[in-house]
Amino acid sequence: MLEVKQLSCGYDDYPVVKNVSFSVKEGQRLCIMGPNGCGKTTLLRAVSGLLPYKGQVSICGKNLQELSRKEAARSIALMSQITSVYFSYTVYETVLLGRYAHTNGGAFSRTTEQDRQIVLNSMARTGILDLKDRMITELSGGQLQRVFLARTFAQSPKIILLDEPTNHLDLKYQVELVEDLKAWTAEKGRCAVGVLHDVNLALDFADTILLLENGQVRAFSPAKEFDLSMLSEVYQMDVGGYMRRSLKRWE
Repeated sequence: MLEVKQLSCGYDDYPVVKNVSFSVKEGQRLCIMGPNGCGKTTLLRAVSGLLPYKGQVSICGKNLQELSRKEAARSIALMSQITSVYFSYTVYETVLLGRYAHTNGGAFSRTTEQDRQIVLNSMARTGILDLKDRMITELSGGQLQRVFLARTFAQSPKIILLDEPTNHLDLKYQVELVEDLKAWTAEKGRCAVGVLHDVNLALDFADTILLLENGQVRAFSPAKEFDLSMLSEVYQMDVGGYMRRSLKRWE
């Protein structure tokens, strides 16, 4: 469904991502891992079409660079990290923005009953239906994160890209989000790519791992075959030892 070949990109002529290639098939959940500054977010932005790049990105067999913004948005959605909120919409209106790619006019034009049902289902799926009439400027960071996830679901894409989707979420909602994404990708014609810093959560989410180091692919393999010792090398710490010491607190 998603194929990336020899992709390179960066900022102000500075290369951040260098010659990265990978593919994600229908039903797969790919997790991109690596230390801060290794190019994870930059890679997601390029794959979503928000950042110029060299190489090739194919979405469901179509070249991303040949698609209009709306055409691409019907197939691929990016949920970025939350920084600030600059508009005052209700939760319902914010999630409805996800339907923009499927309309012929503006963001709220020609809303159909199908659009409204998709929006309500997306809010129910992320546990925010009871907040639908609240202003998003009144929400906590965790609530806002779930609103933007609902908006991503409402976009009805085939491919979801998630940049630290569990940011601001408490443990319960982190686990529920991962389970939600597993259920979403299990439906026909879907796949997901996520950046997750929590190693345990990443391994729970992913069936495939892409490990980046200095903007290059260090490893790309099924999660069951992934050599966990590489994490210690890339993160420059004893990741396994830290995990084992943490687990002892629960014994």
